[in-house]
Amino acid sequence: MNDPRAQRLFGGSPGDIAGSPFRADRDRIVASPFFARLAGVTQVISPGGSGLLVHNRLTHSLKVASVARGIVEQLGSSPESRTLLDKLGGCDPDVVEAAALAHDLGHPPFGHLGEHVLDRLARERLGLPDGFEGNAQSYRIVTSTQIRGATIGLDLTAAVRAALLKYPWTRRTYPDPHPMHMHPTPRGAGGDPAVGSGKFGAYVTELADVRQARAPFAGRLADWQQTAEASVMDTADDIAYAIHDLEDFHRVGVLQQGSVATELIAWLRDFDALRNLGDTQLRATGRRPGRSVELLRRTLVAKDSWIYDDDAFAAAVAHVRTELADGLLAAPFDGSIDAEQAVARFSARWTRRLIDAVHVRPDPPVRSGHVLLASAQWHEVQVLKFIHHRFVLERPDLALHQRGQARLLASLVEALHAWLTDPGEEARLPRRLYDLVELAEAETVELSPADYGLDRMDVPAMARGRAIVDFVAALTDGQASGLLDALSGRSRQLWTDAFVL
Repeated sequence: MNDPRAQRLFGGSPGDIAGSPFRADRDRIVASPFFARLAGVTQVISPGGSGLLVHNRLTHSLKVASVARGIVEQLGSSPESRTLLDKLGGCDPDVVEAAALAHDLGHPPFGHLGEHVLDRLARERLGLPDGFEGNAQSYRIVTSTQIRGATIGLDLTAAVRAALLKYPWTRRTYPDPHPMHMHPTPRGAGGDPAVGSGKFGAYVTELADVRQARAPFAGRLADWQQTAEASVMDTADDIAYAIHDLEDFHRVGVLQQGSVATELIAWLRDFDALRNLGDTQLRATGRRPGRSVELLRRTLVAKDSWIYDDDAFAAAVAHVRTELADGLLAAPFDGSIDAEQAVARFSARWTRRLIDAVHVRPDPPVRSGHVLLASAQWHEVQVLKFIHHRFVLERPDLALHQRGQARLLASLVEALHAWLTDPGEEARLPRRLYDLVELAEAETVELSPADYGLDRMDVPAMARGRAIVDFVAALTDGQASGLLDALSGRSRQLWTDAFVL
């Protein structure tokens, strides 16, 4: 294959059994221990705390891959879409599927809560200017580095690595000018300039790899734009997140028909009056029915005026009310065949509806990729995600659970840092942690303070910090808990499979 997008940094592997390099990438991802680990990582609700089968990061990734491939097949049925996708650099179904399978490899224990906590600890406790970001961690895992004569990483093709870059920039310094200074900013690029972009796709240590992966798309896309394949993966992730997580919330009984219906009906009934409320008054009464939907509407107007439409939003609220509140949630989930079939029908109907609404634009707005949902379905996804946030993520019982997980991660990072900096314990460090320090030192010593936007940098301290973050981020939920039990003296087991040293 002469496609420059099929280029690897270090070449093929004798273990590859697929003829296509992109299918070989898929095989490498699925065979990696990082992929298997996702079965033990929380999506939103911890499997251990629910007592029921709910999505984890592995099943979520499989569904994103399925949706992504469906999008490519749907777009491929149109000659106009195929021509436009070719001009943008191509849209191969194997590339898209591989990127979808790999997009969450770097996700840490305990869902998005773990991501936020590790980022804060990495920046404030460990002194890492790049902090932690799940997308950047995924990219770090799949890239390849040579150390001590061995290649570390999955050595994927340029196309798949580029398709992983949902946010093709670093936290603060690349590209220049950085997209967080654009008006409007690309989706995910906003944030505090002193800290950097809220979302980003790679750490500075992987920047050379980003440039190599994106080189075949030079002249086709701006530096801050997703490839078409990354745009498909991003859209598929949004669809899966909006639909499949709702299945879990229904199964465990946290989504109650009455509260969801009351919120949606109140906004549909009172929207004229709600629109006349000032922001302060609206927020002060935010728990009254209909107020939260109105706050969502105002947020969309402010952030996404490029697509927001009053009529489309009202239609989306009404449609979600019919399909979700008056449909799926009308009968509590009781584990029966009828209940399972109702969930399956809901998921299949919505997945097909959203995939069919995906199209390609040659000149998308700054806050969108080239592959995007039609206006009506975009509004529906925003309302579905709102249900998720309002009636699940804002629950006090979930907050109680997550605050405990946050303390667990903070204690684990502190314990590992103390072990790593104990001069008397160097010979007894976990071998994997020792190797990660060596790898981080080899990467960081090649960089300058200017690469991070700094005046100076402490290479040994940064290498230790990155190694601790890499170590913790690669644990499952259960391994994180088991490791802290051992480090804090609570475990009575000397030999345990709760973690691997």
